[in-house]
Amino acid sequence: EAATPEEYEKNLREIVAYAKQKQAETGIKLLWNTSSLFTNPRFVSGAATSPFADIYAYAGGQLKKSLEIGKRLGAENYVFWGGREGYENLWNTEMKRETDHIAKFFHMCADYAKEIGFEAQFLIEPKAKEPTMHQYDFDASTAIAFLKTYDIDFMKLNLEGNHANLAGHTYQHEIRTAREAGVLGSLDANQGD
Repeated sequence: EAATPEEYEKNLREIVAYAKQKQAETGIKLLWNTSSLFTNPRFVSGAATSPFADIYAYAGGQLKKSLEIGKRLGAENYVFWGGREGYENLWNTEMKRETDHIAKFFHMCADYAKEIGFEAQFLIEPKAKEPTMHQYDFDASTAIAFLKTYDIDFMKLNLEGNHANLAGHTYQHEIRTAREAGVLGSLDANQGD
């Protein structure tokens, strides 16, 4: 994080150069890359589902940079963690509009990845109640329905055991659901313990 977008990009350039150097020294590859579009307070009402155009644009710029970093570091997968893409209550929520926005966001990301030649597998990670009450990718079934509704055939699921537990499912249930839908992409063995 930084006070300005320019300083943020400078910080990224420095850390990415360092990571690239360490990759060269160790031979370690980058399995997953992502962009945190939920920890900064600016994303309290979502990133790609934010009702504020400036936040949506900021998220787009941050994601653009993250995709470029993924390409530079040779990431095999790009994970979308939508921790704030959802709602606490329905009083001020326009679900259809918000899901339309995040679907458009994902399509723009896929288009940009193609434009720059970034060939990583795109993954969406269902995150129940972490941190908002309901996410638009609450569990495997919800994420699969979303992907099918918006013709997002370029994504698969990255499943984490702890998120299965938060959704009230077993990890095995989530894995089987994704596998049978043909969208099992990756497993994160984190159990939240």
